[in-house]
Amino acid sequence: QVTLHAGAELNAHQVNQYTLTLRAVCPGEEEVVERLFIRVTAGQMLHCNAPFNRPGGDVVQVSADVAPQTPLYVVLPQPLGGLTVSGDCPRVPQLQNQDTPLLLTQQGLVQAPANGFPPSKDTPRENHMFRLEIEVMDRHGHNCSGTVTVEVLPSQRPSVTFLKRQQAVTVPEDTSPLEVIMQVFATGDNVRYAIFAPAGPVLFTINEVTGEIRSTHRLKVTHTRLLVHAYNSLYPVDHDTATVNITVQGTDQRAPSCVPAIYVSQVPETVSLGSTLVTLRCTNPAGTKDCLHYSLEGPPASLSYFHMQGPQLQVNATLDYDSEAMAAVGFQFTATIVVTAGRQSPWSTRVPVLLTVTPVNEFTPTCPSGADFTVLETAGFGSIVGHVTGSDRDYPPGSLEYSLEGDTGPMQPFSIDTRTGDIRVVGLLDSRQQKSYRLTVRLTDTHNDLDPAKRRSCLCNVVLHLQAVPNQAPVCTPEVQELQILAALGSRQPVTHLACQGSPDNAILAYAIIGGNEDGHFQMEGNTLFQLPSDFTEPRTFVLLVEVQGSPSVLHHSTMVALVVHVTPRIIPVSPSTTTQHMMPQKEPLVITRTEVAWHPPAWFVTVLTVSSALLLATLGCIVWSL
Repeated sequence: QVTLHAGAELNAHQVNQYTLTLRAVCPGEEEVVERLFIRVTAGQMLHCNAPFNRPGGDVVQVSADVAPQTPLYVVLPQPLGGLTVSGDCPRVPQLQNQDTPLLLTQQGLVQAPANGFPPSKDTPRENHMFRLEIEVMDRHGHNCSGTVTVEVLPSQRPSVTFLKRQQAVTVPEDTSPLEVIMQVFATGDNVRYAIFAPAGPVLFTINEVTGEIRSTHRLKVTHTRLLVHAYNSLYPVDHDTATVNITVQGTDQRAPSCVPAIYVSQVPETVSLGSTLVTLRCTNPAGTKDCLHYSLEGPPASLSYFHMQGPQLQVNATLDYDSEAMAAVGFQFTATIVVTAGRQSPWSTRVPVLLTVTPVNEFTPTCPSGADFTVLETAGFGSIVGHVTGSDRDYPPGSLEYSLEGDTGPMQPFSIDTRTGDIRVVGLLDSRQQKSYRLTVRLTDTHNDLDPAKRRSCLCNVVLHLQAVPNQAPVCTPEVQELQILAALGSRQPVTHLACQGSPDNAILAYAIIGGNEDGHFQMEGNTLFQLPSDFTEPRTFVLLVEVQGSPSVLHHSTMVALVVHVTPRIIPVSPSTTTQHMMPQKEPLVITRTEVAWHPPAWFVTVLTVSSALLLATLGCIVWSL
């Protein structure tokens, strides 16, 4: 009987056959030797990882602030054939089966609880150890089992905590809607606020980001107890609750009464220091002889620009509309004037103040330092040839308009963009008629004053110098050539050199074949015409048109050269009775010069001739009719 060793592990991918040699002998007989072959085949056995199936199991440490349903551990990758994973949480110390928050999926994933781990301040620390005994079974009945211990470590991020869990505030009756009653604050990350109780009536609302509690209605005498909930928006299980008691007291009828009860006004930025904006007329209905005391409350910006001088609200600093500090506050200031009567038990009245600073057009636009531009006389219609950039110290920046002064009729070849200051070509430029143009540009500021009619402007001089561009077409000698060549074999061969001269003499010329080279047998390189290798069997004649251009900026100034090229094959086929090769002699080029005479009358001559003909016909018609 041959058995497998208890500690042996078979792996068909490493050793798939074993050969055993067996020896047997009986007394008085010869020894018998035989061999036993054991073949190992691959099976669907399950193998659990060593940390998982060892006696103590595997241990996973996670932070308490992991996201809900985060994968914490993989029991076993799913093999071919499918797995059935079942989990069991037995009764162990400090753990109840029904209280186990961990999740085990059919794919063998151990996940965090659906709502995340509870924060440490609400749950005892000893409950942060969870043990799972897991059995893995496939469809063939093979199984493996092991244990996983999940240790939840304390969170490293600060938990959400109210600095004051019990707060109380007293507000007067008839408090206006949306007025700030108080503000709560909690420490932590991504803190948001919400009111949990009471559910109704809704007398107060809270800003979920800042924690400011505001009234939703005009308040009457009452007492309200609010439960304010602060939580981490990314981990809602991290939360804290505070209690806020709000008492609305009746308005003391002996408080001062003031006219106006609210002050809204616009203040120009040029108002002088110490100017009085409003004088409150307040009386004490109680009839006491107590003096009235005036104070100003509000944001630091408002307190730095304004102050109270008795019942007068005065300007304390320069209101510069063109400064960044003024733009940062939106050109508006809010404050509250508190009028108090008495000292022992003060009775007060609050007067809201809203002040808007308005702009004043104080500064005149300034011209740029340099405004001289050079323009090619061949600049196309609509092309930008210059740019005028003015400046203005008034706010807002970039509110200038540009316009041309003087003659802006059809003879003016330039225009300016009213918003950007770009100078564009809108007419014909000719340096022979006028070498330069002097433009007068008016800069006018807009939107710099509360009154749109109050504008300031200045005049700027802009000089545009026209740069002449050579307008003579290249001259080629001769303009027509007739050439007789042999077909090129093996490599390209030069055919002829064009003798052309541009204006000025050192101008670079460009040569291009624009006709007659449809088969691509010729190529221009500089002023040299090359023939490319070809297998001509019969003589052929090509008429090539070569365009010679001058300056690239003046593409319409060009000259045409005609080349008549007769190509003769290298070998002329003859009758089979002879092997003599006849070479065609190369003829001298034949130069043909053709002169065309054309008359182009001016436009005025054509107009006069047309009008005269019409008058003559009308006169003849009148004579015939009278006869």
